[in-house]
Amino acid sequence: MHLTEPPDGAREDAARAAQRHRALDEDHRVCDAIAARPDEDTMHAWVTRFALLADPTRLTLLLCIHAAGEICVSDLAVAAGLKDTTTSQALRLLRAQGLVATRRDGRVVRYRLADETVHTLLHQVAGEPARI
Repeated sequence: MHLTEPPDGAREDAARAAQRHRALDEDHRVCDAIAARPDEDTMHAWVTRFALLADPTRLTLLLCIHAAGEICVSDLAVAAGLKDTTTSQALRLLRAQGLVATRRDGRVVRYRLADETVHTLLHQVAGEPARI
């Protein structure tokens, strides 16, 4: 089977070698599963997204932004039931990771979702609010 061989120069322990050489029930399914594994950069991006979504404060903020479409920090803090400082700190992290973006409106900074994948996930969590 072509996808079960270790990469060139890769060393494998005895357990991995035994696993690789055992009989497979449906080797085409194993090949499909191996082919579906993302590269390291893609995997890291997904891990980062899910880590950000795993925090209740950040998820609440993202759901509120998702529903509002675009909202300033003080209004978002009220909507989420959080302090302005807590909201700002979480938004800084979400912005640094590219999940939200800002738009300056005079002296007010408004936040909106910037990651289409997260936007799609939030639809599954909360339904159909405003478009990005």
